[in-house]
Amino acid sequence: MGYAYTPGLKVAKYTTIRKERKLPIKGNVLVKEGQYVRAEDIVAKTEIPGNVSILNIAGLLGINPQEIRKYLVKKEGEEIKKGEPIAINKVLFGLIKNPIVSPIDGFVESISEITGQIILREHPIPIQINAYVDGKVVKVIENEGVEIETKGAFIQGIFGIGGERIGKIRVAVNSPDEELKIEHLKDDESGNIIIGGSYVKGDVIKEAMKRNAYGIVVGGIDDYILKEILGYDIGVAITGNEDINTTIIITEGFGKISMANRTFELLKSLDGYKASINGATQIRAGVMRPEIVVPLKEGEEVQSSDDGTLRIGKLVRIIRAPYFGLIGKVVELPVEPITIETESRTRILKVQVDGKVISVPRANVELIEE
Repeated sequence: MGYAYTPGLKVAKYTTIRKERKLPIKGNVLVKEGQYVRAEDIVAKTEIPGNVSILNIAGLLGINPQEIRKYLVKKEGEEIKKGEPIAINKVLFGLIKNPIVSPIDGFVESISEITGQIILREHPIPIQINAYVDGKVVKVIENEGVEIETKGAFIQGIFGIGGERIGKIRVAVNSPDEELKIEHLKDDESGNIIIGGSYVKGDVIKEAMKRNAYGIVVGGIDDYILKEILGYDIGVAITGNEDINTTIIITEGFGKISMANRTFELLKSLDGYKASINGATQIRAGVMRPEIVVPLKEGEEVQSSDDGTLRIGKLVRIIRAPYFGLIGKVVELPVEPITIETESRTRILKVQVDGKVISVPRANVELIEE
């Protein structure tokens, strides 16, 4: 019997997970190596400089640049509010005042007697990053961030939208093939990561958002529902930065697809546990998958017995066009490579999908671990 090793979506009951938490620009790290942290703890912070506005005071007042300080009512470093006078030109013995007002909230950064200009800068934007998972700081990256290590359950999905959330798993359905519906929702879902089965519709997602759900995890969804939720089509860029308050993770593919039994049973066993989720997805180079991380204590360890081997009879998910998202059973694993449309030679496998057998490059599938 032919077989091959292939990367698949990870569904681990107990494994070691490392997360790098880095600032976008250099700043201050607030924790030490060896320190235990909670997911919500701030581990590093920095400030991004605010936007700049330049005012040509000399030109606006019709004066020589060297004279601008006579007309300014603010000095370097002083705060200023939008609409507040920053320079005043008095005419007709002071009876008429022509003020120049600030276009921003911020402070005076510099005054130039050479150009006659002043530079105003908005207040800096504070940036903080949390640990994301409960765990131990195993590495400090000076002025940049840390690496956090935890042990627990780790589940990857095939697609997601929405960013990082820290909440509590709540299994809302009884089986992996059950559709998540409005009647499954509680009046208040604040902080909950709702686990459904095979599918979820747009009205259910919107209602869950209104009820403050932190996340929804289901087997399948239709792409038009994502557009309905976001108001636009999702392109090929990385997802995860969408302006939504509920992260959505799809574990199997597009359409109505039952969640893999192994995944559902694992999530069911974790009902009520604290979890960290992230919907960020990138399909192309540098593959990134949406994830669910559930830190567990040492005594809660349960090892997975699946060896991750692709064999005839195994279920796989196709992860690239033109069959992206389809799930089928491996029926043949030819040994010899063949020439594909791109004129490159590669090894393929044959997959039965809805009674039809299709040939797919092995690099284009992921093993569904059951």
